[in-house]
Amino acid sequence: MDAHNVPTACVVQRGHIYGYDNSYIIDSGKKYPGRLLPVVILDTQHPDTVDQYTRMVRQDGVRGLRLANTRPSHLDTAWLSSPNAMKIWQACVELNTPVALIIFYNQLSYVLPLLHIIAKLHPRLPIVIDHLGTPYCATLVELAWAKEAGIAEVSLPPPPDFGIEATIGRFADTPNVYFKFTEVNIENLHRSGIDSSQLIRSMADRFGANRLVWGSDIGQSLRWDFAEKASMARAACSLLTATESRLFLHDNAAHLYDAAGKAAR
Repeated sequence: MDAHNVPTACVVQRGHIYGYDNSYIIDSGKKYPGRLLPVVILDTQHPDTVDQYTRMVRQDGVRGLRLANTRPSHLDTAWLSSPNAMKIWQACVELNTPVALIIFYNQLSYVLPLLHIIAKLHPRLPIVIDHLGTPYCATLVELAWAKEAGIAEVSLPPPPDFGIEATIGRFADTPNVYFKFTEVNIENLHRSGIDSSQLIRSMADRFGANRLVWGSDIGQSLRWDFAEKASMARAACSLLTATESRLFLHDNAAHLYDAAGKAAR
């Protein structure tokens, strides 16, 4: 971080490896307060989760919650909208902490309309869709699972729409919903031979650069080191203005997660 002039970073729980044990990122946040901001994953079906998360925000410096289904083969919505899950959404409103979501590409068609309803219910709550929420969100793990299951490989829609209209286009009227662009997206764009700047420009035109967030995914992939990831992120800004680029690369995320810290203090 020092070498690349990164003042602050969110450290986001990797649920598919560590499950709901967030101790490593919480301990790291305490070791480097103000530099590493923990974003935890918790079980939305557990009755104690609201109290647990409240304690984490108020006592452990946690800055946000991440919601995720466990596997692409699990086609349910309880993790998002069960009665207990809805209590967690309300707790995040009261704590003023953003909620980020991972949505598998084969679940976009029914999870995104549900998320749109939730975003309308809580217009003051910042919601961040990891990996953009278009077909370009398909991870290498998901693609491998689909191949093993005999499911046709995901089709990556070309420019200029990139599949936005059929997926996240519905969020044009919910300014509290943000979109995180990550290495997962870059992997798919790279595989398709598409310049990432075209996608980012299209997203900025449709939603505004103030709703775009960059995430390095530094712990998820070893294909590129951080210097390469940062260079790719800057290249993705080549069609943005300087102001738009700063919003995308830093300011939007800093506002979302610093606001959470101020609310908890």
